[in-house]
Amino acid sequence: MVEVTVRKDEPLEKALRRFKKKYEKAGILKDIKRNSYYLKPSAEKRIKRSKALRRMRRTMAIANR
Repeated sequence: MVEVTVRKDEPLEKALRRFKKKYEKAGILKDIKRNSYYLKPSAEKRIKRSKALRRMRRTMAIANR
């Protein structure tokens, strides 16, 4: 759970900005989007494999430069 205490004489916008940063860092939105619909285990494996392959290609391309 993300908590932000508003300090004395602190503008609300600044506290809201700190909340957004903590919210992003905690990965709450990413988790909600990931669990918003059911994905079959086989489809999940396929996606993981393709992401790993993409990551590997990217690191190889950077290493070759």
